[in-house]
Amino acid sequence: MLAYRHAFHAGNHADVLKHLVLVQVLQYMASKDKPFRLIDTHAGGGGYALHSSQSQKKGEYLQGISRIWGAGDAPPAVADYLRLVRRFNPDGQLNLYPGSPALSQMLLRRGDQLRLFELHPTEFKILTENTRPGRQVQLAQVDGFAALRGQVPPSMRRGVVLMDPSYELVSDYAKVIDSLRDALQRFAEGVYVVWYPQVSRVESIQIARRLQATAPKGWLHVRLNVQQPDAQGFGLTGSGVFVINPPYTLHAQLAACMPWLTQKLGQFEGANHLLEHHAV
Repeated sequence: MLAYRHAFHAGNHADVLKHLVLVQVLQYMASKDKPFRLIDTHAGGGGYALHSSQSQKKGEYLQGISRIWGAGDAPPAVADYLRLVRRFNPDGQLNLYPGSPALSQMLLRRGDQLRLFELHPTEFKILTENTRPGRQVQLAQVDGFAALRGQVPPSMRRGVVLMDPSYELVSDYAKVIDSLRDALQRFAEGVYVVWYPQVSRVESIQIARRLQATAPKGWLHVRLNVQQPDAQGFGLTGSGVFVINPPYTLHAQLAACMPWLTQKLGQFEGANHLLEHHAV
């Protein structure tokens, strides 16, 4: 079943949180001399036109990136993220939104590696149009969960895995846990960034606790709740990002910006965030 298209949701509040965390992780990795590999298991199309029919259908970016695009008081971590989104829009207008492949390519140095996997045929076609493959960047139209096994450990022994499936199928939750357990056995020192939706589903409620059980060392969990469910009790009320082996700088960076982000993106008085971590 491959009905999910991220273009309908590009630049929404979940993208803002996910990409804010990703940018901080990659900047930390790039602060060390040794190269690293980024493995993006569900790369999507790489970049999105916010005035396309898909993005305009629900206009989710209006409650996400659009709310903070012109902010002059953004905390440092948010400012880092916004700087890259603006770089993706050289005319100064918010017309395009960079997916994780585009953000990653703006931060990779010579010698770093990017491995992009996307199974959806339409998304993969767009990804190939938005990405120039080569020695540094490789992409494949395969299941990212399965592909991860052949990517860890990377030869340079430094790596980041971004795992953000659509969770369109309930089985994705179990696949995330199983894939992580297998990858950690192969590459325990890697940094693993897992995004998940906050929806009315028991698997969504339990996933953070299950991810904690997989973490052999330290972890960080950040969650942002910005809207109430609809009249039937459904809808994407927020999202969370769980990081295994997070950079030691990440907790302080997020602590400084999450109250600001909650205030900017919150759509009801009860909007809130959670930030917790465990270090060994």
